[in-house]
Amino acid sequence: MKYDFDTIIDRRGTDAVKLRRLKTLFGREDLIPLWVADMDFATPPFIREALEDRLKHPIYGYTVLPEDYWQVIIEWQHYMHGWEIREEWLTFIAGIVKGIGLALLHFTGKGDSVIIQPPVYHPFKQVIENNGRVVINNPLLWDGSRYHMDFDHLEDILKRRRCPLLILANPHNPGGYMWDRETLATLAEICHKYNVTVISDEIHADMPLYGNKHIPFTTVSPEAAQIGVVFNAPSKTFNIAGLVSSYAIVPNQQLRKGFYDFLSASDLNDSTFVATIATRAAYTQGKEWHKQMLTYVQNNIDYVVEELPRYIPLIHASRPDASFLVWLDARDLQKVGIDCIPKFFIDAGLALNDGAMFGPGGEGFMRLNAGCPRAVLEKALEQLYRHYRHVTT
Repeated sequence: MKYDFDTIIDRRGTDAVKLRRLKTLFGREDLIPLWVADMDFATPPFIREALEDRLKHPIYGYTVLPEDYWQVIIEWQHYMHGWEIREEWLTFIAGIVKGIGLALLHFTGKGDSVIIQPPVYHPFKQVIENNGRVVINNPLLWDGSRYHMDFDHLEDILKRRRCPLLILANPHNPGGYMWDRETLATLAEICHKYNVTVISDEIHADMPLYGNKHIPFTTVSPEAAQIGVVFNAPSKTFNIAGLVSSYAIVPNQQLRKGFYDFLSASDLNDSTFVATIATRAAYTQGKEWHKQMLTYVQNNIDYVVEELPRYIPLIHASRPDASFLVWLDARDLQKVGIDCIPKFFIDAGLALNDGAMFGPGGEGFMRLNAGCPRAVLEKALEQLYRHYRHVTT
């Protein structure tokens, strides 16, 4: 069947973050919300139907996992990435950021140093600092179109101080870049050498674009398999972030036992039945929807990348390798006197993420969510162009 991604759905009245926090974060409520990383497409009908069928039953009591639940995830990982995983490698986690917080509590102590690679998903920094750990930046290198890891700087850090943990965005967020095998293997080699556990956030892994292929961190080398903890979820891919359906994959038995025992001790790896129902429906019935959604998102990104220079040549958009997020380099706007770039977008009636929130190297960039009906993007670019003409003529 052909799925509908063009219908504009009114999310008011659902407590959607991207609407409820507009006034607090942007000072206005009348903005097109292109910031929070969930899509404005309807959650697939087969997921809604599976939930509705279960919710018809009048008792929502304690449940256990469906008997085939882990097998469903195993088959999906093989389908998407050719990754052969085992059931004992898996456990439920109550969200990726929560999972990172729990990993911090298990693998590090108060005052320990934790490495991140900015500009990167901003909750990494927040959860580290909120748990009394110290953020150590290993900034990425920008070549004008994409990022590269600075391994010389990373090794220099690790020679000088103990860092038990590194948090990796794979694919990268906000840039949307998929790290190649050589990059991940080099990272694993260095981290293994200095006894650094790597938490790999792979929540955008199932959204490859333009023929790209995601490489799970722990598959690149024996060293990566020894030190890697992968977090994944169907939430970005199938637009079910509010159901909290994440899981961990840990091949190393010793690493896994310590972490999973820590989670089990306080029942931190128990799922809700709505999460398991949604995940099972997504992974068993979602292949065709998934293909159509990626095609639609890719076409949206092509539209932004191709049309934006015609509207405003000073804003440079690069195609991501994965996901629905577009990283905009808006620094050249300063050439025409637009010094406060986030304010420029707000004044145009748009809510995007300010690149500075992602850490050093993000200043002057903006993150745009293209996971929405095309008409929304068209209206957004028209507003942006009208405002640009107003302030520059």
